[in-house]
Amino acid sequence: MIKKLLVISGSGSYPKLIVEGAKKAGVETVDIISIKGSTWKETRKAADHDFPFSVYDVLKGITFAAENKYEGAILAGQVNPMSLFRGRFDDAARKWLRAMPVKNAHSIFGKLVEEFEKAGVRMLPASSYMDENMPGVGVLTKRGFTGLEERDIARAIEVATDMGRHDVGQTVLVKSGMVFAVEAFEGTNAAIKRAGKLGKGTVLFKAAREGHDMRFDIPVVGLGTLKNMKKAGVTALGFQAGRLVLLDKEDVIKFADKHNIAIVGIDSGLPAAPLRP
Repeated sequence: MIKKLLVISGSGSYPKLIVEGAKKAGVETVDIISIKGSTWKETRKAADHDFPFSVYDVLKGITFAAENKYEGAILAGQVNPMSLFRGRFDDAARKWLRAMPVKNAHSIFGKLVEEFEKAGVRMLPASSYMDENMPGVGVLTKRGFTGLEERDIARAIEVATDMGRHDVGQTVLVKSGMVFAVEAFEGTNAAIKRAGKLGKGTVLFKAAREGHDMRFDIPVVGLGTLKNMKKAGVTALGFQAGRLVLLDKEDVIKFADKHNIAIVGIDSGLPAAPLRP
């Protein structure tokens, strides 16, 4: 049992859910590093202690975590990858970025995890303590896929599998067998919007690649995702069972049912993300 946990918190409800889940699981002290201008105040209130840092104070945050001897740390919440190229980072972070031959969410956050662990801070899976927000196989909404949606989801799974080998992104949108959008560095919501400009009636599949490091960049869907899907005319969402964080679960399902959007967990044959360190 971990007794002292640090959550490095980006924006959204995800970090708050981890804080609450860890406390429910019996972790005695749950502190956060809050990112100035990003971390929700509800997350800061839920934690035992809140230590604010700039998103650009990378080395400072690593040093803080190591000196305070946390038994585990979790990266959670949204940090826009584009901010990693727009700010004034400390010298160490600039050096790491310059040395990377490939720059994407996986390589950048993977390097961050590596540096935390070099400093003696054990980085835990981002799925830890998310017991109620990692849905399994089956239909979550009032309706499942139509025949056409099922065929398009199968096509999206094929594309997502190939895309994952190159660490391009996690989201694919398909209509009538045609790929309307593939997520790149801009993120899921931007990919949804691009697909919507081409036409309505797409389906969306979101996946973590085989061998995905669950310590960071784990697939996440929340109410904001569903609202963007509705605007873009996306009719169905498929995801890998046990490998996706579903935020705002009750609100997401209620919204999907209201707008006739199907949400289905699919057995990918890959291991589920761990819920405990």
